[in-house]
Amino acid sequence: MSGATFPNRFTKVDDLTRPDHSYLNEDDDCYFLGEYTAREGFTYSKTNSLILNFKKSMDRLGRPEWRHKGRAIREAAAAFRSALNPEALDRLTFVPIPPSKARGDPLYDDRVTQMLHGIRPDPRLDIRELIIQNASTDAFHGMEIRPRPEALHALYQVNEALTDPAPTLIAVVDDLLTTGAHFRAADSILSARFPGAEVIGLFIARRAPNTADLEDFGDIEF
Repeated sequence: MSGATFPNRFTKVDDLTRPDHSYLNEDDDCYFLGEYTAREGFTYSKTNSLILNFKKSMDRLGRPEWRHKGRAIREAAAAFRSALNPEALDRLTFVPIPPSKARGDPLYDDRVTQMLHGIRPDPRLDIRELIIQNASTDAFHGMEIRPRPEALHALYQVNEALTDPAPTLIAVVDDLLTTGAHFRAADSILSARFPGAEVIGLFIARRAPNTADLEDFGDIEF
């Protein structure tokens, strides 16, 4: 396995890496930990193993391999804990990107929210599911044509019950940065609702350039 340890420091998406994520613009302030390489499977790198297990579908619940998803969530939380200093943890309002399935769908997966709560249970972080997806869709990594930010924005709404107090520094969090469409849609809706807030993006990994989309590698575990 190449890259036997998972990074615990954030790397900023800069002028060299931004073109790999077509919807990001030069004003977007985004950071990632590892680099995921599609079509290479679990054994290619520690990041591949973590991401593929982290994204394991809810229809695998109860099977022997399910424990690997829980481990990936804990490992991602530990990496965020190491990468963010206490001051940042105290200042940030963490907002998970909603999953492809709406709440109430049997396949609804709040893995990113679970990961955020595992970063520092006490004192509790400001974690708010401020963005709600109002309808289920197919998993985006399985689509041949990726959705544009405008299409995602149309699916999102702000959870008004969680808007007080108004956040001032928002970290939009997702597992994998691909085109950047989810971040752009989230940034748009949050900036409109909280015009005085700064919005950044934090990702467990980014998709490496010149690779295909995330694929289902079945039940293989390492």
